[in-house]
Amino acid sequence: MFLTLQSLMTLEIVLKLFLQEFNGLGIVLENRYYGASYPFNTSTTDNLRFFTTEQVIADTAHFAQNVILPGHNATLQAPKSLWILIGGSVPGGQVAFAVKEYGNIFWAGLASSGLTKGVLGYPEWYDPIQKFAPQDCTASLNGIIDKIDTVFANGNANQIHHMKSIFGLETLHDNGDFAQTIAYPLGNPFLYITPTWQEINWDPAVGSSEFFSFCHNVTNPNSPKNITALDYALAPYTDNEPWPNLGNYANYIKKYLIPTCGDVPVNNSACFLQHNQSYWADTTNSLRRSYLYTMCTEMGTYTAAHQDKPSLVSRVLKPEYTQQWCTWAFPPGKHNKIPSTPDLERYNVYGGSNMSAPRLAFVGGEQDVFRDVGFFAVDQGERYSLTVEDAYLHPQMLIESGGHRWDFEALNTGNVWEKDKEPQFIREVHLWELRVVARWIGQWEEREGRGSKRDEL
Repeated sequence: MFLTLQSLMTLEIVLKLFLQEFNGLGIVLENRYYGASYPFNTSTTDNLRFFTTEQVIADTAHFAQNVILPGHNATLQAPKSLWILIGGSVPGGQVAFAVKEYGNIFWAGLASSGLTKGVLGYPEWYDPIQKFAPQDCTASLNGIIDKIDTVFANGNANQIHHMKSIFGLETLHDNGDFAQTIAYPLGNPFLYITPTWQEINWDPAVGSSEFFSFCHNVTNPNSPKNITALDYALAPYTDNEPWPNLGNYANYIKKYLIPTCGDVPVNNSACFLQHNQSYWADTTNSLRRSYLYTMCTEMGTYTAAHQDKPSLVSRVLKPEYTQQWCTWAFPPGKHNKIPSTPDLERYNVYGGSNMSAPRLAFVGGEQDVFRDVGFFAVDQGERYSLTVEDAYLHPQMLIESGGHRWDFEALNTGNVWEKDKEPQFIREVHLWELRVVARWIGQWEEREGRGSKRDEL
């Protein structure tokens, strides 16, 4: 039996791979307050009072203990039947929490790129880009951002307006809105509109190379003079120093990003205006609103820039920028109110980046933007399994050069797994996952006295 906890995504190919290999039954369980699982017609602060991570994983346990499926006469309920949870990203974190909290119900779980740690601001989102992206691109952005922040700190209103006009964004009066807009090609932990570093994938059929197109444009050595001349347009505001590749960066924003708004003005909330109370106060049920509520109440991970080292995004992006959205979106109700900042302990009570549980497998990506709020967080140091017993009880795999949930894609044609066509490190993580699951099934059968043995994969 397999239960995949995929609250924010569809059934993944890798789940099909597991089901085929082990003749399992797969169930996709929707997260409360997503999709068709809204208990109310609107998402007011009061109506969202039943939406916590604790309640979400309790849903999973209740479902597993009580499920009855038409056409299946066998006993499916946990813990009498074998249940293995699978999830990626936020659902990956929920898998980890559920296996730890309800280890008497769920036999095992696999968390891919699982978000297991809540933080207030999350500038580490940009660290993999800073480290692994083309360095002429990141160096250009670092330099431009330093100068933008100099103008924000020392410039007058006319100079700031002039700077924004270079990007075609002079009508965005809030500096945070401007900073977030020009950072959209890099993405952020919550809200962006074009494919970014997170959308890079080893399988071009599902991934995007738009981030690299952005870098190619920013570092284009053959730009016409009317573009490169902009590198000097703001020099008077920075001790007459030019801004290398400013023209290329601004041209990308004007040529590729602004047109995504269509005929909507850039200073409209349907485009780039976020500093708008009425926009966030809309109580219509939506994925965006549900995810924001989790961020505002317990998970955090607000968009933020590093304040004391090179930054790819303007340092005006601080946690207060996102917190303002929370205040506007969720005013106190009669029965519920949100904390002034996220109550991170509600999310971190399960162990954060250092959590573990028997038969809980973690898979991560070396270049994943969410790496630092998961099991493989850089500040946790290197992760090793020093004994076979530990490797079996606490399986872990960090995919070299891997991104977000890279193991959740597999080459599959006509329900046939084409493993020999996959890149080596993807193929091997899939084979490793199959070995891990086979071991879990063998342990279950041994405990149940069935004594079944499976061949090594």
